[in-house]
Amino acid sequence: MTRQGRHIPFERLCNFRDLGGYAAGGGRSVRWGRLYRSDSLAKLAGEDWERFLGLGIGTIVDLRHPWEIEARGRVPDDASFTYHNLSIEHRPYDQPSLGPEIEVGPYLAERYLEVADDGVAELRETLEVIAAADRPVVFHCASGKDRTGLLAALVLVLVGVSEADAVEDFALTELATGRLLADWRAAHGDREPRWPGYGRAPAEVMRLFLAALARRHGSIRGYAENALGVDEALIESLRERLLTPPVAGMPASASGSGAGAAT
Repeated sequence: MTRQGRHIPFERLCNFRDLGGYAAGGGRSVRWGRLYRSDSLAKLAGEDWERFLGLGIGTIVDLRHPWEIEARGRVPDDASFTYHNLSIEHRPYDQPSLGPEIEVGPYLAERYLEVADDGVAELRETLEVIAAADRPVVFHCASGKDRTGLLAALVLVLVGVSEADAVEDFALTELATGRLLADWRAAHGDREPRWPGYGRAPAEVMRLFLAALARRHGSIRGYAENALGVDEALIESLRERLLTPPVAGMPASASGSGAGAAT
């Protein structure tokens, strides 16, 4: 399958990508083909479905609200994977209807902080699911941007990826913004969303969120330990599942070395 950067091409999915390749300290990096993030897998059908199955994914985590799944469907059932619905967002909001005066960065960062506060049980369980998986994992929400972006950044930083790389990964959704907007227009009679920020994922959003989380908890790892109840064993399990083996002769970094205070 041809990669377009990190994005893996599908006809109906526009934001499916591989989280592999990011450096994680000690000569290790995130393994390719191990952890994926996506927009809603309910859109899978036809050749897309066959392409998806070809990735060998064994675990799917759907981060959407149950009412979203009821209204818009979920990934088709298949014996090849286990499906989990872990809704990390407890205070839904309607992005397309926001006023044009709303600034994208500060507004979304504040919403992400709400998710980080409200969704501690579901975030913790999602980390446990990823750490326990012996085959590739994909997690997704509706557009693969906000809830998915928050979780992706948390996992990357906890396994030792730099916050700068986590921010860069978040901003790659900007490559899918055009498709996200086109899909919204198609579903709403070619109207335009009222909010110009709809579908956007500027790096500022994730920088502001990570910095605020670190101010509250001392570091991203501090948030994971104190709010989520994550311990060293779970972080080490994530690293062993997701990272390439240590390089002989290179000093091992501390687990979660990328989880220091944001700058």
